[in-house]
Amino acid sequence: MHKYLSFLLLLLTFSLQSQSNDTLVLQFNEFLGYVKKYHPIAKQAELTIDIGQANLMKARGGFDPKIEVDYNRKEFKNSNYYDRLNATFKIPTWYGVDFKGTYLQNEGEYLNPSDIVPENGLYSAGISLSIGQGLWINDRMATLKQAKYFREQSKADRDLLINQILYEASLAYFNWLQAFSQVEMFKSFLSNADIRFKGIKRRSESGDLAAIDTVEAKITIQNRALSLEQVQVEFVKRTLELSNFLWINNNIPMELQSNVIPDKNIHGKIDTTLEILGKPLDSFDIETHPKLKSIGYKIKGLEVNKKLKANKLLPKVKLEYNFLTDTPEYINTFQTYDYKGGLSLNLPLFLRRERGDLKLAKFKLQDAQFDLDNAEIKLKNKIVSIYYELDSYETQMLLINKIVLNYKTLLAAEERKFNFGESSLFLINSRESKLIDAKLKQIALQNKFFTTKARLFNSLVVNPKSL
Repeated sequence: MHKYLSFLLLLLTFSLQSQSNDTLVLQFNEFLGYVKKYHPIAKQAELTIDIGQANLMKARGGFDPKIEVDYNRKEFKNSNYYDRLNATFKIPTWYGVDFKGTYLQNEGEYLNPSDIVPENGLYSAGISLSIGQGLWINDRMATLKQAKYFREQSKADRDLLINQILYEASLAYFNWLQAFSQVEMFKSFLSNADIRFKGIKRRSESGDLAAIDTVEAKITIQNRALSLEQVQVEFVKRTLELSNFLWINNNIPMELQSNVIPDKNIHGKIDTTLEILGKPLDSFDIETHPKLKSIGYKIKGLEVNKKLKANKLLPKVKLEYNFLTDTPEYINTFQTYDYKGGLSLNLPLFLRRERGDLKLAKFKLQDAQFDLDNAEIKLKNKIVSIYYELDSYETQMLLINKIVLNYKTLLAAEERKFNFGESSLFLINSRESKLIDAKLKQIALQNKFFTTKARLFNSLVVNPKSL
């Protein structure tokens, strides 16, 4: 019951157009609009933006100020060995410079002499500076840059995912329309065969035609009924496939009912719905293609990684200088002769790990560049071939429409001759079979034409704003 109530809600929201016999037309643009808004894959595509933003926030956390407190106390056999407090406030910056303020409070009977501080504690303020590895680029800088590129890449990936699900949904709609058109066609021919049978039967009973003609007319009805049954099964299958793309809010899947039909006059609406109208071949800019943009941002991230690995070849040289005072409230007490400083140097002798990481980073970058070059040429050729294919289908559609019209003319002429006794039922059935074959080709060709438009939409990776 809940499922059918939800379906009624879907029908109301779709603004479907009522037709005769209480049929409802599911418009192509409304269908794709619901796919884009409610389909789980479309929602999943939007998550890529949130993931990119979350990664960027995480990377920015590497530059957050930090408070560190280290407290240690030791008592043994009524002796206070030591009571030490070290509180530090650090501010990381973009380059390899950290600002730091420290407060030390140490007391106890067994303190190391170097840990002895004034009674009210010792304050320090200073900087630590990396002058070798980590000055121009370090892990936190590289992570933040890569996170920014990943955020932009996630936008392109979002467009790719949404375009793909809309492309698959479009194919399902076109296949549904093709099956529906075949059902409508065979219903029409079955009705014609039934009318013809009744007329032949009356003429046979009056002695105007041979009784055997009624048998042939009956066989024609049975053939048309058999064909209709076969295409109706196909129509049910295509309807269920279309239902796979229909969801409403709260992640509830829908199933189309038998009175819902596709829009038969869809030809002029596809380009506007898919937003490929007015896009000639010479207006296409391959550089803005979302797939190439995604690979491009990936390459930029790998370039940052290569720079970081190259920087690892430098020695780790860190300088630290801190002013010391026990009266921080007086700024003039920070004097250069009261200080704590240091220098550290770290350099592996062979740098085999660092050199290996750099080579791997270069190989990954080359691999991504090869992907970009290959994707670019494939996209160009694919898009050009689709444009030529569309031009050919337009010519084919004109030809098949003329062929169908001519077969209709031949069938009508043969039926008139039969009514005048100058033809046979065999010739009528032959003409009609030719017309059926031509109309089936017409429907199949129309489906190929629409599918090719969808392929162009998929190749251009359009993310329709109007849906």
